[in-house]
Amino acid sequence: MRPDTKFVHSGGGPDRQTGAVNPAIYLSSTFEQTAPNENRGYVYSRTSNPTRTALETALAELENGRRGLAFSSGLGALATLLEDLPSGQRIVAGDDLYGGTWRLFHHHETQFGLSVAYVDPTSTEAFAAALEAGESHIVYLESPTNPLMRLTDLAAVSSLAHRHHARVVVDNTFASPVFQRPLELGADLILHSTTKYLGGHSDLIGGALVASQSDWGERLAWLQNAVGAVPGPVDCFLVLRGIRTLGVRMRAHDRNGLAVAEYLEKSSKVQAVHYPGLPSHPQAALARRQMSGFGGMVSVDLKAGMSAARRFLKALKIFTLAESLGGVESLAEHPASMTHASVPPEVRAARGITDGLVRLSCGIEDSRDLVADLARGLRAV
Repeated sequence: MRPDTKFVHSGGGPDRQTGAVNPAIYLSSTFEQTAPNENRGYVYSRTSNPTRTALETALAELENGRRGLAFSSGLGALATLLEDLPSGQRIVAGDDLYGGTWRLFHHHETQFGLSVAYVDPTSTEAFAAALEAGESHIVYLESPTNPLMRLTDLAAVSSLAHRHHARVVVDNTFASPVFQRPLELGADLILHSTTKYLGGHSDLIGGALVASQSDWGERLAWLQNAVGAVPGPVDCFLVLRGIRTLGVRMRAHDRNGLAVAEYLEKSSKVQAVHYPGLPSHPQAALARRQMSGFGGMVSVDLKAGMSAARRFLKALKIFTLAESLGGVESLAEHPASMTHASVPPEVRAARGITDGLVRLSCGIEDSRDLVADLARGLRAV
């Protein structure tokens, strides 16, 4: 099936017993056993639940993976992944990461002996040097990154990592499987915050892992049960519902993201616009090579810094000032004081997250209204 058809029909199809088109929501914590340790495939909902099974089947289908696993949040998925690392292991990671990811890595560094080598995510040579410098278990990537929309050459870095016997994990939240499928470029594991584009309606919290190989998928499934950071059946149903419209929504996000980026790039009050769909993006050629679209995430660096960012955000009427992203409604946030506040100021500064940076999640509204709203914000600056 082509992607748009797959999005609509993923997860198992109509119920075989009743013909229900949508999967049932199984609100049960436990399941009857026919005899001790004899059951119908389900025992306890932390281990598995029929609604979650439908979602996990869909996740694997979307990313062309062998095993999909659903979690209670994106960070719950990441924390479970970190449980798979032996003490003292080393990760090589891009240095432009979601603040919550950096915070969890830092916690494991200080408490459990994890070593993280941060490198420029745009430089394959930097990854090569880091992998040469020491044995590494995982290469952890965001592409595009949060919040500066930098890209990593996924095929090149995956090939390099495998030569050093490291596995590649890609947070694919920003691009979604509509515009990028990292497993097909050589990655070993995909991470999603399903709260974002997969859910798409700002009404749930969830996460996911999708493994390219059954052995790692099975080990992570064991940890999923052991750690217990699993979603409830209602949240699983909501993610499945969101996936049905993922293709059409992502194209609307993409259309609005480009319109917003092109408008902001023309303003004299703007220092820089970060959007991989712009010809001016330093990695525009790579973006076109490994992505089929660029999504609705745009970051804009205002020349006048923190005061400008505050005035800009306060003046917006359609973009809601709120954390998160990927919903049908447009959101705006200030990374330095919101999503990346846990990152020390000197680290933020070194990585280019200025006090004037604003991150926009462009929804599916009319692009003309979004541009008019941003014009209102810029007038306030």
